Amino acid sequence: MKRGFYTIMVAQFFSSLADNALFVAAVELLQTQGYAPWQGAALVPMFALFYVVLAPFVGAYADARPKGVVMFKSNSIKVVGCLMMLFGAHPLVAYAVVGLGAAAYSPAKYGILTELLPPSQLVKANGWIEGLTIASIILGVLLGGQLISPTISQWLLSWDLPYIDTGINTRAKAAVAVLIGLYLLAAWFNTKIPETHVSLTPMIRDEGKSRAANLWSLVPDFISCNKLLWTDKLGQISLATTTLFWGVSGNLRYIVLAWSAAALGYGTSQASSLVGVVAVGTAVGAVMASFRMRLDQATRVMPLGIAMGIMVLGMDFIRNAWVAAPFLVLLGGLGGFLVVPMNALLQHRGARLMGGGRSIAVQNFNEQTCILALGGGYAFLTGMVGLNAFEALTGFGSLVAVMMWLIQKWHAHNVIHHQVDLESLEHDAQES
Repeated sequence: MKRGFYTIMVAQFFSSLADNALFVAAVELLQTQGYAPWQGAALVPMFALFYVVLAPFVGAYADARPKGVVMFKSNSIKVVGCLMMLFGAHPLVAYAVVGLGAAAYSPAKYGILTELLPPSQLVKANGWIEGLTIASIILGVLLGGQLISPTISQWLLSWDLPYIDTGINTRAKAAVAVLIGLYLLAAWFNTKIPETHVSLTPMIRDEGKSRAANLWSLVPDFISCNKLLWTDKLGQISLATTTLFWGVSGNLRYIVLAWSAAALGYGTSQASSLVGVVAVGTAVGAVMASFRMRLDQATRVMPLGIAMGIMVLGMDFIRNAWVAAPFLVLLGGLGGFLVVPMNALLQHRGARLMGGGRSIAVQNFNEQTCILALGGGYAFLTGMVGLNAFEALTGFGSLVAVMMWLIQKWHAHNVIHHQVDLESLEHDAQES
């Protein structure tokens, strides 16, 4: 791996670490300030909002600028969101601004991999990126849980600035203040990412048009890219799989917190450790996939998605933490082994069809639309119907198992009628 790859990994680690700790702090902030329970469930779709709204623009922006610069600016936006959370903005609004930074960050983070590395190293690179990201999820949720714990939060609140009233007077706000420092550290590492000297694609294509007209022209361009990836016989399978996986996994993070409270009697700080347990398994599965799977073998992992759905259904019957922990590790492991080769396949096809930044933006749009739809539906059913965590797990598990079975059938149809695509993928992998 090139030196720049390791700098990207470190920057991604600290940014993701802060993202996941901030989620725990935001849940605590909503609970302690007396907001309705459905607003905690709304955190996930609010984070996804700008991924969907800005999808036509962020991919093109990432392709038009050095990607290290894009990641630096994105982390700066996350700092602004944290400051809003500290100084009076509604937590959901502030968290959406952090999501705006994340939406701009992602196309640059993954798009730069296709600039630095050959296709033969994409599965391995994705394994390490996903493994490190998931390690940051583990440590992030644990860090968030510890920062809001009585012992550490009391120590943090004991610090004071002479003659300045910061307004940081709760455990959750003290945690957010610490996390600003992590975002700043990630931004500093972003400045150390070397330029790849790959030709940039300008956002403004027609100098005769106004800037606004050129920006709006990106919308049909994005729609065309989205259509192109969905009609590609391998792109559509990897995109459908990753969209479903991240749509469910993104919301499962909050549902595990709610399930831990209902099934095990855990508070936010204790429940955050179980979210970390899932991530431990995912990290192990991701690293195993990076060593065992090749690009041309990516579609062989789809049965693991069906197994994941069945395992989510099994959580309804668990009432003991000693049973829950290994069960969740295995669940996470299946997910990690599934998503790494599928992500690599999607990046490879996307980079060949439309460019790295645009393909990642298309991927993010579909995945975050799924998160937004499922999370919005979950928040609505929680607030209006009184859906509980056990019923949510039943719904999410059934959705995963059925949809992955249908995607597997879809791929089998493509294999029969479009063998040339599989042959070209194997040729690409062997050639690289």
